[in-house]
Amino acid sequence: MQDRQINIQYFKSDYGELILGAYQGKLCLCDWRYRKMRRAIDKRITELLDASYLLQNDAVIVQTIDQLKQYFCGQRQEFDLPLLFAGTEFQQRVWQQLIKVRYGITSSYLELSAQLGNVKAIRAVATANGANAISIIVPCHRIIGSDGKLVGYAGGLDVKKKLLQLEACTAGTDIMTQSMELF
Repeated sequence: MQDRQINIQYFKSDYGELILGAYQGKLCLCDWRYRKMRRAIDKRITELLDASYLLQNDAVIVQTIDQLKQYFCGQRQEFDLPLLFAGTEFQQRVWQQLIKVRYGITSSYLELSAQLGNVKAIRAVATANGANAISIIVPCHRIIGSDGKLVGYAGGLDVKKKLLQLEACTAGTDIMTQSMELF
């Protein structure tokens, strides 16, 4: 039954505590431990993978922690980790598109919908964005409202704001020109 477990660890950062999970050598979970949808996310992952959580270290988790530490120090702009998306086909398409939103840049749900080929799918895209279980690495924090305002984030809007500020400072971008409402 070794293959039927999702190894998990908790990682505390200055931005909040994350739960990290690896399944069969791939990262399937990097999410805010105390988010409102925690139970629903955990249920979806364990059911889709037909596996249960086990508090145990894992090489992928160690690699993830190292890369997250670099990111939080402003020393990493891209992640190089094997990922496993536990979601519907549509959710997986949205999450793959999220990875393309570059460090220090924001995008909107409308823009994301257009990139996926259906501007009318804005609500479905927003819902899939909210169901993302691989926060930061799949950068859902870079998605803002079409009006430029900060909207929903599993780690909370304060954390979203701090992550965007971190990226703006280290990328040399001026997010202020993108949205006056961010800060």
